[in-house]
Parts: sequence; structure tokens; C-alpha cells
Amino acid sequence: MVIAPSGLFARGAFAANPAPEAAAAGSAEPAPDSVEAIAKRVRDSIVTIRFSGRGGGDQGLGTGFVIAADGLIATNYHVIGEARPVSVELSDGSRHDVTAIHASDRAADLAIVRIAKQGLSPLPLGAPETLLDGQEVVAVGNPHGLERSVVAGRVSGKREIDGRSMIQLAIPIEPGNSGGPLLDREGKVHGILTMKSLVTPFLGFAVGVDQLQPLIDRPNPIGIDRWLTIGTLDPKEWTTVGGARWRQRAGRIVVEGTGTGFGGRSLCLAVAAPPPLPYEIAVWVKLDDEAGAAGLVFAADGGDRHYGFYPTAGKLRLTRFDGPDVLSWKILEEAASPDYLPGAWNHLRVRRTADGFVCFLNDAKVFESTDKELGEGKVGLAKFRDTKAEFRGFSTGAELPPARPPAEQLARVAGLVHDLGATSAAPADLVATLVTEGSSGDAALAARADALDREAKRVRELMAQVQAKRTVSALERSAAAEPIDLFGAALLVAALDNPDLDLDGAEKDLDRLAAEVAAAVPAGADDAAKLAALNRVLFTELGFHGSRGDYYNRSNSYVNEVLDDREGIPITLAIVYMELAERLGLAVDGVGLPGHFLVGHVSAGGEPRWIDVFDGAAILDRDGVAKLYRDLQGRELTDELLAPVGPKAILVRMINNLLSIATREDDAPAMHRYLDAILAVDPESGRDRVMRMLVANRLGRKDAARADALWLLERAPEEIDLAAVHRFLEALDRGGR
Repeated sequence: MVIAPSGLFARGAFAANPAPEAAAAGSAEPAPDSVEAIAKRVRDSIVTIRFSGRGGGDQGLGTGFVIAADGLIATNYHVIGEARPVSVELSDGSRHDVTAIHASDRAADLAIVRIAKQGLSPLPLGAPETLLDGQEVVAVGNPHGLERSVVAGRVSGKREIDGRSMIQLAIPIEPGNSGGPLLDREGKVHGILTMKSLVTPFLGFAVGVDQLQPLIDRPNPIGIDRWLTIGTLDPKEWTTVGGARWRQRAGRIVVEGTGTGFGGRSLCLAVAAPPPLPYEIAVWVKLDDEAGAAGLVFAADGGDRHYGFYPTAGKLRLTRFDGPDVLSWKILEEAASPDYLPGAWNHLRVRRTADGFVCFLNDAKVFESTDKELGEGKVGLAKFRDTKAEFRGFSTGAELPPARPPAEQLARVAGLVHDLGATSAAPADLVATLVTEGSSGDAALAARADALDREAKRVRELMAQVQAKRTVSALERSAAAEPIDLFGAALLVAALDNPDLDLDGAEKDLDRLAAEVAAAVPAGADDAAKLAALNRVLFTELGFHGSRGDYYNRSNSYVNEVLDDREGIPITLAIVYMELAERLGLAVDGVGLPGHFLVGHVSAGGEPRWIDVFDGAAILDRDGVAKLYRDLQGRELTDELLAPVGPKAILVRMINNLLSIATREDDAPAMHRYLDAILAVDPESGRDRVMRMLVANRLGRKDAARADALWLLERAPEEIDLAAVHRFLEALDRGGR
């Protein structure tokens, strides 16, 4: 059930998004070729794509196919490996470095790369909607490095996976197949092979080639030198040693791949020196696989000598590395800890003094050592073997705060939620006693476990509500400030769905980008030159672009992820653009054109112009905006629509975008927190108050629904049917008795 204010409460209708027009049906098919003939025909159009590791060797391999004679190759996004050198090997064995990522869509797992080669043989593109269930198709790829392997199979059906239409295939998809073409018996490409089923080896999926078309029509080219900077660590803050792949995303540091040091060791060392003794270092770490190992290092010489404290194979380990090999490695301490949380975030902390060091896990002391073999040195992070790990909250200081709440707070909160969702208790005596209870005793234990599971679910729901409320309160304070920090407030909108978001880290990401833009502005530049530099850095060099293949992905409304992925919708791209422009001294405003947010700018003594940041910062005059509006809305532009909008209106529009997605997905908890956020910014909105009242009622939050109903009756907004609110309140009270 999707909740929206109905005619009972709101005088006016909600506009619905029109469904996309159905594609035209294909024409009659000619006689199909044999699989052998197709394989021969397409052979020269199939390429092998490789991306390099930091040591220079191949770290990944996949397939691609030619879509333009002048050097454009289509493949999967994951095949090209983010921020790595990429090369393409043609059927004649020649190898060509990729010169640009011509277009990309992370969410669709699609990319187009360019090589400096003419006269290639492009494959014709088909229409996936014409494929029939059971139709025979052919896949070509490089499974396990076996280049240009051909396999025939059939279309099993069309499936919706993570909100995206996929072609299900009765074809085995193996590593190396990714990015290869799915062909019909005429040799036309209908899909791009993308994933293997975990259910059976004889099942695969492909992205319809129609999802590639927007990238062909509206590319977002990034030169390979700029591609290599995506997600890179700030060299002013970090230096890496020993290979592996270290990158940052959403305020976290992520590492994967095998390091070149002993045991697959790789380090990420802080550039800043630690404080003088005594000092502490700490970080939160989460392992992708508990067989891995990653954590803190200290007293590092920048090479092979350092101490390490980290989880490994379910235990905690304290080591001293005196050199590059197994003969210079010593385990000082190793032990299992009941405080370690497998698969979750764990907090590591080391306190170093002149007498040695103490190691803590989640605030519990694990090891104490008086080892003094290594002197002062750098501090940072480490990973071992083929570990994938995430780090957040790295910090140093004379004394760091504890990671966990104090015991008295834990006890107080536990008491507050003690009876939340609890049902009957099961026997809790010794095992010997429980054995005598027989099978009915087992059932009682199972019932207690189920009750605890339900209680744990409700506590997590409560925690989510508390986190959201805290973020909404911060947003309310931000919206009341003068002037409003629009980018900071937009980060709080992202934090509604991402409570672990590193707000300071995202601000630093923006600062780094602003510094790069400022460095590109020539001395004494006028407004036109400043705009040109800003547009060149953002859209030409860095490849910021509008999201076309996955427009309604919530990530497009999170400004931190817009910075990370260089992709967004008009309003979030505009927030980033306006922040950077204002730092250059440019006078810009947000313009809330219905359906397409723009940035307005008037240079000294010049005519007003509007910047379409979704379209690569296209500069529009009034006629251009009028045409855009007619194309989008089928209506004529009025001057009122070009009026600048303030930060509060921008924030409300941002959150409404998320609310629309949650409503479409029937995600009531998300709807409620977005409505909380809207009303924190615009508390007088009767329409949103009505909607929150209905959603709260649906979620069983009767007191909150009643409070909103009473507010509406007291304030009596003109657009609200108060008689309907009275009836709602009466029904609510009857249900509560």
C-alpha cells in the first residue's frame, strides 16, 4: 500500500510520472545463421580488456566489443577496474592503452572506453524487448582467460534485479565473460553479459543493450589521467607502501588486492607524525572475510619495519616486523577475544608510552607489551594476504575517547528497552536440567530465541529512529542558521540514510575539489574565465555528469556520493557547483525549474544566463530555457519559474526527491524520516504534515499521528480539509480504546 494524501485531506491532486512509451516491435526476422557462422563473423569485434595492478601486471580481465569504428568499446563497469590503467587487446593480438573512459554508469555496470585505433568492426545493436523467452542466443567472452570462447543457450526470461531489468539466460557466465555481447542468430547485440547466478552454474544474466544507448547518446568522457584519480587517497594525508589497492569512498578507506610485501602485506601510512609520547592511535575496521587480516600499524619506518595490531582468522594478533620476509617477523602476542564481533565494525586502539604499549579491542584490553625494539615512526593502517577491508574514524591524540558507551549508560539504555517486544521466557537452568525437559524443552528454547530475535529487530528499528531523529535535529538547527550552509545541510540529508557518514571527511573532499578548481583559475580572471575554468575541471577533466541510466537511485541525492562517483541529478550537481562557484567569488543562484533544477548567473553588466549542470554545464539563454521546459513539461516558460530559490527550498526539494522514491518503493520507515526532515526545514507545510500523520499511523506510531492531527486542527492550513482530519482523529481515538 502506497500512502499519499488523498482528496480527503489535500485539495489538489498529486502528479503521477507517466509510464515510458513502449518500444516499437521489431520487424520480421531473416533466416538465422549458424552458431559457427556468427562466431566467425563477430570474432574481430570481440576484445579482451585488462586492468593493471599497482605492480604493473594484470589484475583483472574481461571482455568487450566494438561499438564504433573509431575506437569505442563497450563493456561492464566492473571490468575496467576503478582508477586503474586499462588496456584493450584486439583479435590480431595488438594491445592498445585506453585513452579515455568515454562514458560510464556504475549502477548499470556499464562502461564505454576509447582506444586510439581506427577502422574497427562495430557490432550492430539489437532491441532487447524483441527477445522471446526460449529464443536461442549466443554469448562470446573470455572465461578464465580462454579468449573469444563461444557458447549457445536460450533466453530464460526477463527479471527485475535491484530495480533493473535483466535478461536471464540459460548460459553459464564465468569470470572473464563479463562485458561480452549477447547475440541473436542474426549477430545483433541484445545484451552485455554481467553476472553469474549463485544458484546454478548454468544460469547467467545480461544487461539489455538498450541501457547502453543513453551512454552512447550522451557520453561523459574522462581522460585516463583523470580516471586514475577517482577515489584516490589524498597524498597530503596518506602514503601507501607495498601495493594493493587503497582508495576512499564516502569518508571511508577501502583496501583490496594482494600487497607485494611478505604475507601480502601493504601499508597506508599517515603523512602527519603522531603526537609525542605518550599517545594513542585508533581506527574502526571491518573485514570482508574473517580469514583476512587488517588493522593498525605504528613505529613504521616507511618500509618493512613496524608493529602491527589487527584481527586475523578470528583472533587478535600483535606482531613486530623487522624486515621483508618470514625470518624477520615475530608474533609478540596472539589470542582470541570474546569482545571481537565477526563481520561487524571493531574498534582497535593502541596506547604507546615510553615503557611499551597497550592494545585495546572495543575498549577491552587485549595485550600489554614492553617490547622496545622499534623506535619512533609513522602510524597508519595495514592489510595482509588477499584481504578486503574497510576502515573509518582513524585518529591520533594524547588520549582518545572510548569507542563504546560507558557501562552505566549501557545499563540505563538496556533498562529502557528491557521489555521491548519480549514475550514468555523459556527455562534458563543448566544443560543437564534442560535435557530432562525433552523435546518440549527444545521447543521452549526455540520460542525464547524467536522472541529475542523479534526483540533485537525492534531494538534495531528503535536505534534507526533515534539516529534519524538526531540527524533531523541537526538539520533543523542547520536550516535555522543564517546564512545556511547548504552543502553541510545537504550532507545531513544524506546522513538520514547513512548514519555512519563521515561528515568531516565529505567536507574535506569538497575542499580538495575546490582547491583543484581554484588552481585552474588564471590570475585576474573575470567571471567568464572563472566559469570556464570551473566547467572545464568539473565536466571535461573530471567527468562530472548527470545520471541517465539510474536516475532514481537514492545515491544521486547524497552529495557525498555525487562527489565520489562524479554523478548525480540536477539538484545535487547544482549544490556542488554553486558551492564551488561561490568560493570563486561568482554570484550564482539555484533556479527551481519544475522537473529540472538549474543554476542562474548574471555577470557584471551582462545578461542573465542559466547553467544546466546535468548537461555538462550547458549555458542557456532565456530561449534555451524555454525550449528545455517545453521539451520536459510541454508548457510555456513564465518569468516566475526563473526566480531564484533559497537554501530551504532547495533542501525541501532534495528531500522530496527521496520521498518520491520511498513512496514508489512503499518504504514507510524511510517515508517517515524524510517527512520528519522536510518538516524540520519547513514546519508550516500542512501537506507534508498530513502525509506524515498517515505514515505514522500506518507504522503504528499513534501518538505521533495524533500530534500531527491536533497541529492541523489548531493551525488550520487553508489547503487541508479539516473535517477529514477530525474524522481521522476520531477513528484513531476509537481504535486506541
